[in-house]
Amino acid sequence: MTRPVAIITGASRGIGKAIALELAALGYDLVISHFDFDSTGQPDDAAAKAAAAEISRAGAACRELRADVSKAADRAALVDLARQAFGRCDLLVNNAGIAPQRRVDLLEATEESFDRVLAVNLKGPYFLTQLVARWMVEQRRQDPRGPLRIVNVGSISAFTSSPARGEYCISKAGVGMMTALFADRLAECTIGVFEVRPGIIATDMTAAVREKYDRLIAEGITPLKRWGTPQDVAAAVGAIATGKLDFSTGQVINVDGGFQIRRL
Repeated sequence: MTRPVAIITGASRGIGKAIALELAALGYDLVISHFDFDSTGQPDDAAAKAAAAEISRAGAACRELRADVSKAADRAALVDLARQAFGRCDLLVNNAGIAPQRRVDLLEATEESFDRVLAVNLKGPYFLTQLVARWMVEQRRQDPRGPLRIVNVGSISAFTSSPARGEYCISKAGVGMMTALFADRLAECTIGVFEVRPGIIATDMTAAVREKYDRLIAEGITPLKRWGTPQDVAAAVGAIATGKLDFSTGQVINVDGGFQIRRL
């Protein structure tokens, strides 16, 4: 098989789905994971199957799997699916992430929420990257020149204080260091590792606070006065996937409308 293959977590909707469609358009076949529930709290595969069908219509082979990235068995199943279906992984995109179920004051936050958010947003990507990186090192031995890359989807919350969701901020700060660590370790194998850092993006996660962000954007919190879109983030991942940034391993690519610019 000559087509490159990407594993993308959390790809049933939003940013993950946009990344999957971008990569499909660039010639990648895909393995996508999700961990969706319906309004009653029951497992729901509908969005993932719809995403997989849309990816297939774009001309890419696609396999989808329900997987909780915080669990070792689910991470292993995701990698095993890629091995069995395609026999290779050229790109890993760690996109799956959750917000706290409730925004509460930092002084009232619970260990339960902290543990769950850190498990999904940091522990899961950390150990999935370890698993895929080992496989990529095997692939590198077989092909000294084939492009191999890992992308972590972070957040401006890595450096922006939100005391009502401290666990989320800490998890994304950890993703930044995780990116640097793996970029350093894997450079000798010419495996590039990058962080794409979204700002205020229109997704299910931000829908509940849309009015707040509408106001902040109108007031100029970002130099570009508009919401970001999942496609904006996907375009940055696409640039990495096509090798345009291969000499920039370890770098953070901000997709935030200029939020990180400090202005007086």
